[in-house]
Amino acid sequence: MPGSKSIARRLTAYVRSRFTSLIKPAKTDQSSIANPIAALRLLTRKQWLFFIVALAGWTWDAFDFFSVSLTISHVARTLQRSVQDISWGITLVLMFRPIGAIIFGVWADHAGRKWPFVANCVLFCVLELGTGFVATFSQFLAVRAMFGVAMGGIYGNAAATALEDCPEPARGIISGMLQQGYALGYLLCVVLSRALVTTTPHGWRTLFWVGAGPPVLIIAFRIVLPETDAYLAKRARRHANQEQQLPLNAAIDDSDSSFLTAAGVAVRTQWPVMAYMVVLMAGFNFMSHGSQDMYPTLLTTDRGMTANAATLTMVVAKIGAITGGILIGHVSELLGRRLAVMLSCAVGASLIYPWAIAGTGSGSMATAMPAVFWLQFMVQGAWGVVPVYLSELSPVSVKVFVVGVAYQLGNLAASGTATIIADLAAKHDGYATVMAIFMACAFGFLIIVAFLGPDRRLATADSDPESSSLQD
Repeated sequence: MPGSKSIARRLTAYVRSRFTSLIKPAKTDQSSIANPIAALRLLTRKQWLFFIVALAGWTWDAFDFFSVSLTISHVARTLQRSVQDISWGITLVLMFRPIGAIIFGVWADHAGRKWPFVANCVLFCVLELGTGFVATFSQFLAVRAMFGVAMGGIYGNAAATALEDCPEPARGIISGMLQQGYALGYLLCVVLSRALVTTTPHGWRTLFWVGAGPPVLIIAFRIVLPETDAYLAKRARRHANQEQQLPLNAAIDDSDSSFLTAAGVAVRTQWPVMAYMVVLMAGFNFMSHGSQDMYPTLLTTDRGMTANAATLTMVVAKIGAITGGILIGHVSELLGRRLAVMLSCAVGASLIYPWAIAGTGSGSMATAMPAVFWLQFMVQGAWGVVPVYLSELSPVSVKVFVVGVAYQLGNLAASGTATIIADLAAKHDGYATVMAIFMACAFGFLIIVAFLGPDRRLATADSDPESSSLQD
């Protein structure tokens, strides 16, 4: 059939173009990209403030999430339930996150970045405080489900706040720095849980009560900042066209007189890219959850480490994650987003054996620490590209909505990673081999998906992706 031949030719041409489009030269001065300090100096004071408040919100999202993970056995004893029961509090957070991404994403794209961000942080404060007062298992699950909605709304807004006004040469490194707020939140939670859970009269509840305080400062910080310039420009265009009563058109230029119409056009014409983003984020979340969630268990069961040694090893892992996320996020300005992800995954795959299998007993820690540092350097190095890559792929009219929903749906798809690994480990007598195979599959999957994906690296904050679904 002629139509089938035409589609086949287009697909063949697209796949061939994936090779030539892996490295795309930037339009800006190469020296400002090669030197991260020079790139960061391009940010104005207001742009730095936008980045800092976005990083603070994303960091505290992570702190809130890991508060349950790090106190799960203590919560189980208090509520007289099993650890498996309490783990449903973590699962519910992951399940309800897409709802929050939809609600707060539509709100932020329509009404601005500021007040949805503030509302998110208000919910963090109230629900974190409320978690510390739960008396029954049902109350615990209800509060954590609501927490999932709040957590789901922050990512897309934080990415837009930090990146849409950011100078082009600095977007890669700012993306990497922003993404590593999650690792920073984990480290803060580890420190405070060690300091509070076993040393205070109210135990784990104290961690949640203390955790409710910093969002108040983040709220005050965001209130005194204005809307981003990119959003103000978008709103001005929309209002100007409403006054001129311009006819609607099918292009995604954010000039439609109605937000919902513009959003509808964006979704209708860009759904293949949006679907790709969800698949991509599923791969990213399989990679990160597969390398993190059950790794402390691997260290204590398969490698024979003490709990303190395993904790110290995970801290080293997070230091590697933060370092890799920042550096490779910046390197993506030189290599291109997709190639940076693919190389990170390829190098990460080469580290699987020392990370998962090599070394047991007294020498285990010496083997594990450098391996986990560099593997997490590569895992989170690839993740450092995510905020800017998703932002560049997303239509301006629904940027917060698309970035947030894609991230959270990918997270939802990978939410069963820990359970899958635990079940397979029980059947195959250990975590090491199971996690090694799982990570090899995750790295391979992500390399393929990143290779096949589009690249809109030179998209600016106030210009939309082209209307063709999967072209560069």
